[in-house]
Amino acid sequence: MSDTLALAKQLIARHSLTPVDDGCLDIIGARLAPLGFKLEKMRHGEVDNLWVRRGVAAPVVCFAGHTDVVPTGPVNQWGSDPFTPSVRDGMLYGRGAADMKGSLAAFVTAIERFVAEHPQHKGSIALLLTSDEEGIAVDGTVRVVEALRDRNEKLDYCIVGEPTCVAKLGDTIKNGRRGSLSGTLTVKGVQGHIAYPHLVKNPIHLAAPAIAELAATEWDKGNEYFPPTSWQISNIHGGTGATNVVPGTVEIMFNFRHSTASTVESLKQRVHAILDRHGLEYELQWEQSSGKPYLTPRGDLVDAVSDSIKQVTGLDTELSTSGGTSDGRFIADICPQVLELGPLNATIHKIDECVAVDDLDRLADIYRLTLVKLLTE
Repeated sequence: MSDTLALAKQLIARHSLTPVDDGCLDIIGARLAPLGFKLEKMRHGEVDNLWVRRGVAAPVVCFAGHTDVVPTGPVNQWGSDPFTPSVRDGMLYGRGAADMKGSLAAFVTAIERFVAEHPQHKGSIALLLTSDEEGIAVDGTVRVVEALRDRNEKLDYCIVGEPTCVAKLGDTIKNGRRGSLSGTLTVKGVQGHIAYPHLVKNPIHLAAPAIAELAATEWDKGNEYFPPTSWQISNIHGGTGATNVVPGTVEIMFNFRHSTASTVESLKQRVHAILDRHGLEYELQWEQSSGKPYLTPRGDLVDAVSDSIKQVTGLDTELSTSGGTSDGRFIADICPQVLELGPLNATIHKIDECVAVDDLDRLADIYRLTLVKLLTE
């Protein structure tokens, strides 16, 4: 059994449902402390975070990830217990195998091998780990980033171990993510009996033309890395439940997944302009629920990771900004180059989550070679 597989199995066996870490950070810290890493635990609320660093000089190469996992769903539908790691037909099964305990194990073994081969490497190596990524993410990575920023501790490069690949290990890396901006719109009317339309103002009817315009609006064209910004309704609620009553209000919940081609303020201004143009009486509450977008163009980090993937797998990787959000959105505040690379994402959050055993060692090789390129060449 390889070191990476053994560590991945050890981590999967921990019941680290958000925000519980269940000792995963201690396992990782115990592996890194003998290599000269300084360990700093940061607990906020019920969340355990760990910041570890070897070296004091720049450049700082950071690996970031999370020990927490999502609930298993019906355990009886799994082929084996989700917290008893099992290898079948070359695949490692267990909750968190792909998202993202496999990546954490690869981080550690890559660092161990790199430090053994290059004990006097330049710069610094760091890990930023949390148990609050799969949940509301308010006491996890964002708290560590705040602490680092307060003491002016900056990063140069960061690799987040999120599962990014589609069909083969290394076929896709994420060099950015869209931002998420949500709003709750309440359009006001006049409630009354449905048989007396001259005495009521139906807010659903009033809102409909504005909704149509919001849905048809081209918010931006995107850019080289991002698709165009999308506006989508997630919920509409109006009415008393009776068939003969016109409601007094209608509530519309919507979300922007926006690129770097638009700003939060520009999107807000345009929405208000459309609503005002339609003469609506309304209230609008905004929530920037998942942060602003971030982007890492081609440069030192993308080149180092792409070259390492090519060396290990033979693949020419693709850059992507698709999918939801990750903790990279927080790290980008103190790090100019952030990207995500991990195993295949086909089974994440599913029954029988798994990762190819061979991919774990190859992922560790990619991480190690990236360190070589950034801290020795």
